[in-house]
Amino acid sequence: MEAPPFELDAVPPAAQYGERVLIVDGALDPLAELHDTLEEAGYTVLMAQDGATALRVATETAPNLILLGAAMTDLDGFEVLRRLKADPRTTAVPVIFMTDPTEAGHVEAAFEAGGVDHLNKPVRPREVLACLAVHLRGARAQSQAQAQAQARNALDAFGHASLAVHEKDGRCVWQTTLTRALMAEFFAGGHFERGRLPPEVLLWLHREALRRRAGAEPVTLTVLPQAPDPQARWGRKRLSFALHRVDPDALGEGQWLIVMRKFDDAALMDALVHRFKLSASEGELLYWMVRGKSNADIGDALSCSPRAVQEQLEQVFSKLGVTTRTAAVALATGQVPGLDAAGA
Repeated sequence: MEAPPFELDAVPPAAQYGERVLIVDGALDPLAELHDTLEEAGYTVLMAQDGATALRVATETAPNLILLGAAMTDLDGFEVLRRLKADPRTTAVPVIFMTDPTEAGHVEAAFEAGGVDHLNKPVRPREVLACLAVHLRGARAQSQAQAQAQARNALDAFGHASLAVHEKDGRCVWQTTLTRALMAEFFAGGHFERGRLPPEVLLWLHREALRRRAGAEPVTLTVLPQAPDPQARWGRKRLSFALHRVDPDALGEGQWLIVMRKFDDAALMDALVHRFKLSASEGELLYWMVRGKSNADIGDALSCSPRAVQEQLEQVFSKLGVTTRTAAVALATGQVPGLDAAGA
């Protein structure tokens, strides 16, 4: 009994990905039906009849998969495959060999050269579609894993504390090396040790994700240590959370990237002291002024009058070469990294 004719799904399986398939063979006419079938299934189909053209097209267009025959006029398919695997631009592209069952040793040679699978000629479109679906799914998973690793490595290299989380339940997918230490410093209860965001951060994530989808401006979350220094004024250390939407290929569907930054008041005060050659008390006054504290607030914290605070600030202005609070804030935030975000 004859096999039923191949019928395409109502939704072409490749349309959502827009994947490119390169067909390489010395005789392309017999593959015209395969070309049409792949296009109808949603693939972008490229074709090459010789090895040199195949290598050029592969490096220029970055196909997602290559169907490769053995017989060509210049380079045979095995040499083309070896060159593809030797080129960093194409080494990760899965290659399926189209082999002639009458040619002894072709299947073994194809796998030795780096092929991931083989199909016997004459190829059957339905079989090719099934084979492509399997290998492209694997290539997508590998590409996503590589993108995640590259993102983690880049964030680690720049000293960022970052983590990827599932929006639904706050489950952590991965985090950089700085993340765990900061979460332990600022949160009690062990939620992060169990692979979950602390409740207050998860609540912010849900609200911020909704805001971002609605096109609203980003809002960061700032938290203080749950066991703060009793001698600290207004919280010496703070941890801010910023939400970033990343290409799903780099993370995954339903996942968000959270970038954390730790702010330490004492460290920023020291930076002001060294940058502008201030005394420790002057650096503290300038810092709290930049943070938006009024003379009355600063006076209450330092046990002095607002007038005394203003007199000391005028001495600071003189050292900075400015005459107003606005100019002092602009100068300080422009020359001390991180100070602009500290008051956010």
